[in-house]
Amino acid sequence: MSADWLDLNRANWDDRVRVHAGSEFYDLEGFRGGACTLRAFEVEEVGDVDGLDLVHLQCHMGQDTLSWARRGARVTGVDFSAEAIGTARALAEDTGLADRARFVVSDVHTAPEALGGERFDVVYTGIGALVWLPDLTRWARVVADLLTDGGFLYLAEFHPLGELLDDDGLALRGDYFRTGGTTHDYPHTYTDGPALTETLSVEWQHPLGEVVTALAGAGLRVDSLRERENTLFRRYPALEATGDGEYRFPPGHPRLPLMYTLRATKPAAR
Repeated sequence: MSADWLDLNRANWDDRVRVHAGSEFYDLEGFRGGACTLRAFEVEEVGDVDGLDLVHLQCHMGQDTLSWARRGARVTGVDFSAEAIGTARALAEDTGLADRARFVVSDVHTAPEALGGERFDVVYTGIGALVWLPDLTRWARVVADLLTDGGFLYLAEFHPLGELLDDDGLALRGDYFRTGGTTHDYPHTYTDGPALTETLSVEWQHPLGEVVTALAGAGLRVDSLRERENTLFRRYPALEATGDGEYRFPPGHPRLPLMYTLRATKPAAR
């Protein structure tokens, strides 16, 4: 596949940093003041990370990465956007977490080489990451290469079924088994703030079976796969706020899973 998609997405995400860093959505000042950006279900399902080495793939500006550091982990954030990594490093300094956090500029596919073959207890991938990757088999091999024996991946993602509903949240549209990248030309990001100047991006849809099969093929053991009826945005008008910053369909409305979480372990060598 041509590398054009990578150049387009990197330029798009470099530009997003300008918008995101000043947005109310990301609220960097609130984070500097001690806010945690991890969701409660992530903290519960990952468990105690005190003293563990954690790498966050596709970390963007590093708030989730640094939130794990605040919970006691030694963290490494990896992202292909130098602009995002620069913001993350400054945020680590501002929050007094630079002694337990580092940030590395690297495409996710070359992360093992960029990190010098280092291994980690936890590989964490946050929400909205997989759509930017064309090849999950290669991604899963990267995850396996980064894990220590007995270490685990924790993935939280938007469910691919949730993206198939029409804007009214009632009718299905699109194709769950669509293959190939889709190019978008859109002047805004998902946050508040000014328009982008680098508006082109390429995304891929990955059915749930593709994710699980890629991880199994890389030698990981899937320990849990939880589909969630809640999501983080009011993606459809029918969704109602839950009171804890999430949204779901109201009682009596037909439901589809809107998010999922997955935990997979790299078995110890025999």
